[in-house]
Amino acid sequence: MIELRPVESDGDFEDFAAVKNAVVPNEPTTAEQVRRGDTPDRLLLLAELDGTLAGAGIADRSNFGRRAFVAARVLPPLRRRGVGRALVTALAAHARALGLDGVNAFVDAREEHSAAFARSYGLEVVDVQLEQVRHVGDEPPATPPDGVELVPLDGDRDGVLREVWPLAKQGYEDMPLPGEVHVPFDEWLREEATLPAGSFVARVDGEVVGYAGLLERAEEGTAEHGLTVVRRDFRGRGVAAALKRAELHWASRNGIRELVTWTQRGNEAMQSLNRHLGYVDREQVLTFQGPLP
Repeated sequence: MIELRPVESDGDFEDFAAVKNAVVPNEPTTAEQVRRGDTPDRLLLLAELDGTLAGAGIADRSNFGRRAFVAARVLPPLRRRGVGRALVTALAAHARALGLDGVNAFVDAREEHSAAFARSYGLEVVDVQLEQVRHVGDEPPATPPDGVELVPLDGDRDGVLREVWPLAKQGYEDMPLPGEVHVPFDEWLREEATLPAGSFVARVDGEVVGYAGLLERAEEGTAEHGLTVVRRDFRGRGVAAALKRAELHWASRNGIRELVTWTQRGNEAMQSLNRHLGYVDREQVLTFQGPLP
């Protein structure tokens, strides 16, 4: 028998994180990170099969396309027993109650069975996200272009992020994503630059012309790049490269052995910059879109 229940207790959050880490090992999380990502519209579910933890699911408003984000994850030994479909049914009902009728879902490109599961609901691939990674060695300090100053956020993280917000919105507008991007400010403030000393703004005569955030990860010795954005009139001048080199230098001095970043199809310029800086391609994730099941 399949039973679904909402995530409520500390143990539930631990179970949710454990399922996600087992199914998506390249994006590890902790119970605290799951809890911290709460929104008014988010639903987290746990699934049990004959009394045994079998899966977990999440439904929330997506940041792009004015759709729902839905993810149903089932532990590999317990798949093909209806757990995934039970989760999808409940998650889709929650999303529909929010007034949404479309969905974004993400599938590891190597998992043909998961892609087939998404297609069985009429979803289609609309984007490919590329993971790139960089081993961190003894990295030299960054040398910014003439007139550009690089400043870490550790002195006033929230204040600087508020100052950067207009530029961040410009960056989200320019992302080659399949749909209009909408990132709420409170989400931006909560999730960006969670390693403020390793996150930097680029200033020219005191004005912000660039930003690069660095995020904590669950596994020790690893960090993830957040948003990297340069003001449109300063692009192509080496500002983005200088920001990333500043992050690399900080990482090398603070016990970070690996940096991870994600880019979208259509953002080949950033992918090329990353390769130039020594990042190598690793995983691909397919973005599926379509009507809610």
